[in-house]
Amino acid sequence: MKADKKIKNVFRQGAISSEFIANSIAKHQVKTNIGAHNIFLGQVRADTIKDQTVAAIEYSAYEDMANAKFHEIREATFEKFNLTCMHIYHSLGTVKSGEICLFVFVSSTRRKEVFKALEYVVEEIKAHVPIFGKEIFEDETHQWKINS
Repeated sequence: MKADKKIKNVFRQGAISSEFIANSIAKHQVKTNIGAHNIFLGQVRADTIKDQTVAAIEYSAYEDMANAKFHEIREATFEKFNLTCMHIYHSLGTVKSGEICLFVFVSSTRRKEVFKALEYVVEEIKAHVPIFGKEIFEDETHQWKINS
């Protein structure tokens, strides 16, 4: 991990709003060297598990460890792909089904880079970041989520 790069806190309390996403995109209009953006939005699904419907997921994390892992993924992505910038935000706390819990935003001078980079980043997050989700069902019972 490079010592000169500060580890950012990627966590936001609750759902990630469409206004937050729109503002993040709008801020990049002044960066005229960018030719392409790609965005991944992770949304909580209302899965049915054993006749129970997921109403929300309550996210928790070992925040320092998770932010360090996000930083490693970020740095590795910049080494692998020719990106101009990248932003990652993940929810903590309760996010209802239909709401956004993960927002990844990559930018580059060329479109092919953003497609490859975004898939890499999202797969690395799912595989390596210690974030835990407790599925809360409509009847308020719950269970720990198993990532698929």
